[in-house]
Amino acid sequence: MGTLRFRAALMALLLASSAVPLATAQAASQAQAQAQAQTQAQTQNGNAALVSQVASRLAQTKGVRAQFTQTQTLSAMKQPLVSTGTLVFFRERGVIWRVDTPYKAIYVITDAGVSEVDANGKRVKSKSAQGVRGVAQVSKMMRAMLGGDLSALFSQFDVDAQGTTSQWKLALKPNQPQLAQSIKGLQMTGGEFLQSLRITLANGDVTQIEFTKSEAVDDLSSDERTLLGAQ
Repeated sequence: MGTLRFRAALMALLLASSAVPLATAQAASQAQAQAQAQTQAQTQNGNAALVSQVASRLAQTKGVRAQFTQTQTLSAMKQPLVSTGTLVFFRERGVIWRVDTPYKAIYVITDAGVSEVDANGKRVKSKSAQGVRGVAQVSKMMRAMLGGDLSALFSQFDVDAQGTTSQWKLALKPNQPQLAQSIKGLQMTGGEFLQSLRITLANGDVTQIEFTKSEAVDDLSSDERTLLGAQ
């Protein structure tokens, strides 16, 4: 699998973290953890109230369809790598990430991990996501944020928020050494939906994903339900 496919699978997994539900703890302990995290955030993170409002707003959406343009600037490549496609994520099931150009590929991301859809329409385990340091931490953080639980977010990143709930920007910098070995920082912009995601890795590689024509969805098509293992 080439570099572009490898990176596409990684970015799909990172994005999937915003769609796969986070297992909830008991209500009392979760509320306590959130309260502690928000108290710490007031002194350690910029505009914690806005971060909380953004998380709450994103969590209201059951699912989203969108188009994407992904631009990858890699130290090993002279020219940026650009791919386009569509995606659908459904909070109860996972993400279907379809690459249309410059090649055709479909990735499915669920609690079980990342799969690629073969020529027969069957899911096969994707080797490209194995051994990627930092993915698990980012996945946990994003799921928590979009589930309204900020404790995991603030435990992994220092967060600076700017703007309003209708047009916001979040800058996330790892505050854990293990995560910082893989990821230098994340930048997210959006409003009702996520509009862009910029991922800067520790080695200097940058992936910029722009999301357009986003729309909320309440249900999946039959083919989508099959890919995501829904009954």
